[in-house]
Amino acid sequence: MHATNAKNKQSSASILQLFSIKYLLLQPLESIFMGMSTIAKNFRIDSELNRQASKLLEGLGLSMSQAFSMFLRQVVLQQGLPFEVKYPRRSGELLEAIEEAKRLEADPNTKRYTDMNEMWADLDK
Repeated sequence: MHATNAKNKQSSASILQLFSIKYLLLQPLESIFMGMSTIAKNFRIDSELNRQASKLLEGLGLSMSQAFSMFLRQVVLQQGLPFEVKYPRRSGELLEAIEEAKRLEADPNTKRYTDMNEMWADLDK
């Protein structure tokens, strides 16, 4: 019985997600946001992140305000963040390369290059 309830809840959540996505895709954006009581919120974000996000959103025909409203609607529908938050997985090989780069940078005997051609010539030897 418990497994059936969990499956039904998951199925209901999936149906609700699909409905909300379909609703957002089929409705003109103006109609989704019209008639809402709104409040002003102030927040700080990195200027480069703002530039990149604004450019991307503009290409999608969205304002920053519309994108945040869509995000917050998904937070409410999902009852949490609509994506997984976790540290990126790094392979052992990547971690070893990072440690090697730190060691080489700290070693005063490591050969330094000011010319890329010289570096490539040394690598080709």
